[in-house]
Amino acid sequence: MSTRLILISHAPTAATRSSAFPQDEPLDAHGLADATALADALPRADDVRCAPALRCTQTATALGLAPATDEGLRDGDLGRWAGRTLDDVAAGEPNAVAAWLTDPAAAPHGGESLHDLLDRTGGWLRAVPAKGRTVIAVTHPMVIRALVVNAIAATPASFWRIDIAPLTKTVLRGGAGRWTLRATAGPLR
Repeated sequence: MSTRLILISHAPTAATRSSAFPQDEPLDAHGLADATALADALPRADDVRCAPALRCTQTATALGLAPATDEGLRDGDLGRWAGRTLDDVAAGEPNAVAAWLTDPAAAPHGGESLHDLLDRTGGWLRAVPAKGRTVIAVTHPMVIRALVVNAIAATPASFWRIDIAPLTKTVLRGGAGRWTLRATAGPLR
């Protein structure tokens, strides 16, 4: 029996609208309204999980979900870049941004490297049991991209070729280390 894992990316925040590396921030008014409008768009789930960040818990609540907080779904740690826009960081640290985008082991921001993120999310995915259940997880676009890379056994370079917009639904099916990508659609419909 396989598990259906429905990954929902959090609704927009001020940082997502300005292409900034997020901090623990709330949804903006439009993001909250968008998530609330989609409250009936999800199937029934046997298990609902949520990253601990405020933007994820607010998204889950607005969607009408009552999730358990799951540390394994926390966002990638972007260290000292958190709260800054990509343009600002690239202007001040072009070599650091280039390293971050091309070397999966690089962590010039002082946070988590792409390799670390992939290892962490891969461990989380391996722990999801294949019991014929539906699991909904509300998390971050960065985490969803990493989970997709793990699910399809792609290379780390593939991470940068996956676009996960706010309120995107990504469906994986499988368990016990054997996953397939079933669909990605956004916003939730």
